Amino acid sequence: MIGIGGLEASDRDDWEALFRAYIDFYQRVEPPEMYERAWREFRVGTRMHALGAKLDGRLIGIVHFLVHPSTSGPDVCYLQDLFTAPDVRGKGTARALIAAVSDWARARECSRVYWNTHESNSTARHLYDKVAENRGFIRYQIELPH
Repeated sequence: MIGIGGLEASDRDDWEALFRAYIDFYQRVEPPEMYERAWREFRVGTRMHALGAKLDGRLIGIVHFLVHPSTSGPDVCYLQDLFTAPDVRGKGTARALIAAVSDWARARECSRVYWNTHESNSTARHLYDKVAENRGFIRYQIELPH
């Protein structure tokens, strides 16, 4: 059975391996300090949050999320990153992680959970179409170099 819970200090290496695989999937390269910053934020748990999925003691999936205000109602929860180990896909890990974030957000009186995925991510979209509604929005982005 897949268990969902907070990340422990002992999960650090496995979490980073999964997060790096997620970053690789989207063909990005991030510096080591990005992983350090994210891990610190997750451990503090005030601005950014993370949950992990474990099977037989092994971390097989991660989800990162945050809450932000909404101009038109209660706070909303943004599910920013979701990744499962390739060898366990199709076993309900991603579905369980999404449900856990939804439960977490509901307990904090958020009005919705939302996320983005690339249009070419057909495997994930197959699940997302079952558990959420595609509202048809198109995302635009401006990169702000430092």
